[in-house]
Amino acid sequence: MGVVVSLDEGRSDPEASLTDLVGLVAAGMEGVNATILSRTGSDVAMIPEVANHLIASGGKRLRPILTLACADLCGYGADDPRADGAVKLAAAVEFMHTATLLHDDVVDESDMRRGRVAARIKWGNEASVLVGDFLLGQAFRMMVEVGSLRALDILSAAATVIAEGEVMQLTAAKNIETSEDEYLAVIRGKTAELFAAACEVGPVLSRRPDAEQAACRAYGMNLGIAFQLIDDVLDYGGTSASLGKNVGDDFREGKITLPIVLALRRGTDEERAFWRRTLEREDLGEGDLQQALAILRRHRALDDTIERARHYGDQARAALAPFPSGPMKAALLQVVDFCVARAH
Repeated sequence: MGVVVSLDEGRSDPEASLTDLVGLVAAGMEGVNATILSRTGSDVAMIPEVANHLIASGGKRLRPILTLACADLCGYGADDPRADGAVKLAAAVEFMHTATLLHDDVVDESDMRRGRVAARIKWGNEASVLVGDFLLGQAFRMMVEVGSLRALDILSAAATVIAEGEVMQLTAAKNIETSEDEYLAVIRGKTAELFAAACEVGPVLSRRPDAEQAACRAYGMNLGIAFQLIDDVLDYGGTSASLGKNVGDDFREGKITLPIVLALRRGTDEERAFWRRTLEREDLGEGDLQQALAILRRHRALDDTIERARHYGDQARAALAPFPSGPMKAALLQVVDFCVARAH
């Protein structure tokens, strides 16, 4: 039932857009990776097995990289005597993200994650949920150890918003009346909020002015929205290798994403009947994914979703305007290119 469609030919490798940033935070990420390994340890053998199955599966760790980068952008460098605070918060951000993925795979009944068998398939739903809870607990322990009440407030609030976003998505699932604004509210919560919080805690550690904290948060929020919109496109026009899960999973799970919202708004009664059968009633047949893709292309739903992602990417770039030019700012601007170029 899978289908691969090239949305644009001849584009450069998006991974190249991350190279500079990865190099700039390499020293800090060594500390983050060491912290992750030490904090997944437990006398309960299943906990490190399940946690490391996902953590070691090749994720780019973009969110903790952004935490370190925004801290550095605001003067909190690796030579700072308190630099372990940025490392711990970055590791906490990665644990929050990993816990969310473990929980999501149970809710979505996913079989793959990051190109590997999902933890729930290997160890069961109960273990996946409980190990996710363990990682959240470790994340909050590290936040407390850092000793910044403001950083703790930001990340704990993010955990609440992420959960709200997931519940909103569950409510919107299979509802073809979902509007674009409603869908954007979902992805702001479930995806973009953690990007925003990951970026905001950097200037908080550096005790930078509120305006700089807000600028980093706005950068992360808009970057996260762009990132998720491109994920929506990749589910219909990517590959399993690039997506880390089966192409078409959103369609099979009845998820209403922005390409679907746009196609529904522009479609015919016959096409709406198709979406109602496949998404609302989950009555899927051979060739339905290909038909869904044909409808999305007919109404430029994928192309227009990419355009919206570019718009949010532009907003992310604009948010960094208050910061002086330099290698870290340039690298953060390149990350926007990475997020959007994944669609090509």
